[in-house]
Amino acid sequence: MNRTLVLVRHGQSEWNAKNLFTGWKNPGLTPLGEEEARRAGRELRKRDILFSAAFTSALRRAQDTLELVLGELGQSNVPTIKDRALNERHYGDLSGLNKDEAREQWGEEQVRLWRRSYDVAPPGGESLKDTVARVIPFYCQRILPPVLRGERVLVAAHGNSLRALAMVLDQMTPESIPTLEIATGVPIIYKLNADSTVASKTVLV
Repeated sequence: MNRTLVLVRHGQSEWNAKNLFTGWKNPGLTPLGEEEARRAGRELRKRDILFSAAFTSALRRAQDTLELVLGELGQSNVPTIKDRALNERHYGDLSGLNKDEAREQWGEEQVRLWRRSYDVAPPGGESLKDTVARVIPFYCQRILPPVLRGERVLVAAHGNSLRALAMVLDQMTPESIPTLEIATGVPIIYKLNADSTVASKTVLV
């Protein structure tokens, strides 16, 4: 069965390393992030997983991760769609702020609510629910069809856009999804049934 979907969160970004809210800002990868992406490619190569299509966001850190993964696979020519539907959650007024400084300004509980609730958005930004509302239609219309045709598809995106996909794939609830942690540069391999449900899931830790 070749109905394979692989999700990879981008490697560590420059702003991850500085503990900043990133959202739709566009920092690049750190050297560690680049190595995380290459390692993801090597892990996939060990399993002889090659792709016929790839998707990524409109943001540099995800695009660079995808390029490094495919480079390790010797597949730099894979047809790729870049779309902001797969962008990280937009953090609005928090974007660029240090998370500790944000806690000092608004309080621990308010920042926790913005970061971990399902439907509370930071000022000028998106909630996780808002992110889900743009990611899931894109998944259903663009990503899922080639997978169900038997293709192997790679998605390089972000913590919150991948959480949105996990809501569908892992049948998670609004209550459980905010607690899901997705590590940088770690491939998650899904094998799908013909009805789009998950036959198996493997995390290449």
